[in-house]
Amino acid sequence: MNFIPADPCGFSLMIAGRRALVCGSSAGLGRGCALALARAGVKVTLNGRSEAPLQQAAADIGAQTGQAINYVVGDVTTTEGRREVLARCPDPDILITNAQGPPPGDFRNFGEHDWQEAVRLSMITPIMLIQATIDAMVARKWGRIINITSSAVKAPLPLLHLSNGARSGLTGFIAGLAREVAIYGVTINNLLPGRFDTDRLRSYIDKLAARDGVSAEEAARRLCDANPMKRLGRPEEFGAFAAFIASAHAGYLTAQNILLDGGEYQGL
Repeated sequence: MNFIPADPCGFSLMIAGRRALVCGSSAGLGRGCALALARAGVKVTLNGRSEAPLQQAAADIGAQTGQAINYVVGDVTTTEGRREVLARCPDPDILITNAQGPPPGDFRNFGEHDWQEAVRLSMITPIMLIQATIDAMVARKWGRIINITSSAVKAPLPLLHLSNGARSGLTGFIAGLAREVAIYGVTINNLLPGRFDTDRLRSYIDKLAARDGVSAEEAARRLCDANPMKRLGRPEEFGAFAAFIASAHAGYLTAQNILLDGGEYQGL
């Protein structure tokens, strides 16, 4: 039986030299994950749809970690975009799927196309990325796949009807697949962020403010007050936890939906 030895110089994630593709990593939670992985010595490739933010993120992360950070521009929610991204970062050891979710709003205002688009963004896109990378992980007998989904999978959120439905579909798919590949040393887990200080949350706050007839500042204050920690999460906190799940120490963790929400979820 193989045990992971203690690191006498400190806590090492033991993934230095591994290759990671982090989707949607020019800002927010994806960038937090990329930073944490780079700090662990992982060879990180950033991805996003616009070059300028990616270039800036790569420069910033490189300056903080002393690592050479690659990036590739491409929309992973499209077939062509995925092909371009995976051509530049083939066979990653660590895959973090992440893409902007569908817009908030009243479900009565969404048509059939809106629902199909939500499924494409939040369910089909990560599945296609996994399909393109998992067999190489299985062949190497090592891999980590982390899907950034939402706390809405556990507790559906107001105005996020499209996301509530589509992300739940991905959750069901992963529950089966993760158990099929576990024997090969490949783990698949979903990280469910609660209220983190990101551009997407600020957009959601604006929608809540408009619905309730209050200022964005008041809507944000209400969200914070509803959380046991009375604050929003920080992307770097999320990234650090994602890096641990990608580490050698988390090899027995798979098929899980892990909430990072400051204790806001009221269930067990």
